[in-house]
Amino acid sequence: MKSEMIAKTIRDIPPSGIRKFFDIANEMKDAISLGVGEPDFDTPWHIREEGIYNLEKGKTVYTSNSGMMELRQEISTYLSRRFNISYNPGTQILVTVGASEAIDLALRALLNPGDEVLIPEPSYVSYKPCTIMAGGVPVTITTKAEDEFRLTPEQLEAHITDKTKVLILPYPNNPTGGIMEKEDLEKIANILRDKDILVISDEIYAELTYDREHVSIASIPGMYENTLVINGFSKAYAMTGWRLGYAAGPEELIAMMTKIHQYAIMCAPTTSQYAAVEALRNGDPDVAEMRNSFNRRRRVMVDGFRKMGMDCFEPLGAFYVFPSIEKTGMSSEEFCKKLLYEQKVAVVPGTAFGESGEGFIRCSYAYSIDNIKEALRRIEKFMEQYK
Repeated sequence: MKSEMIAKTIRDIPPSGIRKFFDIANEMKDAISLGVGEPDFDTPWHIREEGIYNLEKGKTVYTSNSGMMELRQEISTYLSRRFNISYNPGTQILVTVGASEAIDLALRALLNPGDEVLIPEPSYVSYKPCTIMAGGVPVTITTKAEDEFRLTPEQLEAHITDKTKVLILPYPNNPTGGIMEKEDLEKIANILRDKDILVISDEIYAELTYDREHVSIASIPGMYENTLVINGFSKAYAMTGWRLGYAAGPEELIAMMTKIHQYAIMCAPTTSQYAAVEALRNGDPDVAEMRNSFNRRRRVMVDGFRKMGMDCFEPLGAFYVFPSIEKTGMSSEEFCKKLLYEQKVAVVPGTAFGESGEGFIRCSYAYSIDNIKEALRRIEKFMEQYK
């Protein structure tokens, strides 16, 4: 077929910058990858066992388009007890194929051509292309290390126009590990309350915060009605391959998202839904254990970079660090290439998460302590030439 047959919108969107160095490292002997945001834990046994049990019972048929009512009830209970936000499981919750599908569905349900979506960056790679594919216009807001990569009210106000339809709030943040605390969210809410702007709050890392409790903007007075909360099971429960997420929010928006989901997907994987019920009912101790392990690894990695003399913001959420490599004089892409080929360590250039990521690299600490220490040893050796 002729290349002109491909839709120009899709052809012009660059591929994700996360996987490139990981794929090269996969083919390289003795390489260590700190590139992919995937917990190195197995899904807890009791969760796997529930999936296996229901497979053996032959429970493999389609569920409701919105997801099993039993699961939606557990999601409602979980959001209420953990984050003090309550949703009707019958009309306000949709189970999706990962949190990523929920993001895509929300943008497609909300945007008319030309509507603007505010996206704080650096941030997850899907927001901008999903906005473009839905016919919207992404408007990026550069967050800064000196602000701990938080979205400030001044930045938000400066970027709002009469075309602004959506604000994506990506906290805890991938790739920086930045968070928004209650007082930060209250300042953002003060700007948004009198405006017709829908907040998509991506809270996939809500259970992975350190020294602070996660607060959802939906719990801030006046924000519940105009907030869509997105979450899932991949990060907190080590269930990446189960592909299960959910959205909770205004009834009309959930109904429209469900309509798209009906035609495109039908329903999320049945076995995964049964396993997720068990995760929500009995998985709190597993989450706490994994979070404690991530916290130890976080300290090792942050301390390691700082001992090398690299500026490294201390992440308070997710499982990434975002050190500065500006002192080397190289671009993020150049740094990552040289590090991979000279020391066989794969990390992700900050520019994979937006232009404002230039001068940084993302390193995941969702790996064993031994792997992290060896990777840091190799990076330190690499950095010796820049002292």
